[in-house]
Amino acid sequence: MEELKSDIRKRADEIKPYRCKNLIAVLEYPMDIKNIGTVIRNVNALGVEKTYIVDPRNALPEGWEEMRERKSLFKTSVSAINWSFVKRFDSTELCLEHLAKNRFTSVVTSPHVKGKENFVLHEADYTHPKLAVWFGNESRGISDLAVENSAFCVSIPMFGMIESLNLGTTTGIVLYEITKQRREYQEKYKRANRGPNKALHRTSR
Repeated sequence: MEELKSDIRKRADEIKPYRCKNLIAVLEYPMDIKNIGTVIRNVNALGVEKTYIVDPRNALPEGWEEMRERKSLFKTSVSAINWSFVKRFDSTELCLEHLAKNRFTSVVTSPHVKGKENFVLHEADYTHPKLAVWFGNESRGISDLAVENSAFCVSIPMFGMIESLNLGTTTGIVLYEITKQRREYQEKYKRANRGPNKALHRTSR
């Protein structure tokens, strides 16, 4: 048991520098528990800090600890629910209020929306100090309220006859690009903070 704890602690220390701080994936009205588990798995694997779920149907337990005990989430997330922070909200309004209070910038994944700034996934800048990325319902997509309160909309370029992806695939693709950018930015910021004197001191030791 002690050896297992040691291995877990070692892994946690190894991945810590690669976690994307102040990055939240928001699921709005997800309908399928399997999709929720898949997204939590993606979030954990890609180093996203938190998952927020807008769940007016109360399909999920209120507390994260209770979610970890839900077999359906444990199985579909391949145990990632144990290592990922998840918070649920009763409504989009409450989630937006919470994000605004904590000074998060929201962006939404959606096809072109008239009157909003729209970007193809890899052309947008995701290095905002605090960023929440919204993903809509499996059938209806993102709500008008979430769009109205977002800084811009992001779409995945598609070149097939079918121009849609399931929630698990969408979150994987979008969060991969966003976490890649934020890791690069975090590393650049760390190097800038070290300064030439610190680098010289470290080299001369």
